[in-house]
Amino acid sequence: VQLQAYGGGLVQAGGSLRLSCAASGSIFSINYMGWYHQAPGKERELVAQVTSDGTTTYISSVRGRFTISRDNVGNTVYLQMNSLKPEDTAVYYCHANVVLAGSKNAGNDFWGKGTQVTVSS
Repeated sequence: VQLQAYGGGLVQAGGSLRLSCAASGSIFSINYMGWYHQAPGKERELVAQVTSDGTTTYISSVRGRFTISRDNVGNTVYLQMNSLKPEDTAVYYCHANVVLAGSKNAGNDFWGKGTQVTVSS
């Protein structure tokens, strides 16, 4: 399974960016998909997550500014980031918990390569 992420970049504070991540490979189903971020010197943390039934979770610092959505047909997850702040600067990683085709496992974790988001003040 591969996760391909797009959409990072440099933006001024108050601006917007949209990240997208497409999963491909031997996928039977995807339990949940999400985005993590990791700032320099800090641990990677969950930013937002969406389950197969559309239930969403956000960390408090982005609630009201970021929106996660998912296209189940295309196995794609999006993160719309509005009102960006310098403290949102980090590498953003796509994550998916995948039930592999032909597998009896409940789910396996996969990660995409990070995409840099830089917000200037």
